[in-house]
Amino acid sequence: MLPTDATAQKPANTERVYQVKRADLPLSCPTPEMRLWNSHPRVYLPIEAEGGTSTCPYCGAKYELVD
Repeated sequence: MLPTDATAQKPANTERVYQVKRADLPLSCPTPEMRLWNSHPRVYLPIEAEGGTSTCPYCGAKYELVD
C-alpha cells in the first residue's frame, strides 16, 4: 500500500546537500522522513563533532547544520 499525501515520505538520497537543525539531531542518513526500502542501511552521522558538516559514507550526501 502506498502512503497517502498525509503520510508521504520523501525519496531517499535525492539531494546532494541537506540542511538540518539541532532539533533534527541525532542525525541519520537516510533521515526518518525518507523511505528506507530503496536506500542504504541507516547510519548515524556525528555532525556536531565534525564541525557542523557531515558526509554519508554510503551515498555521499552532505549535511550542514544551520543553527
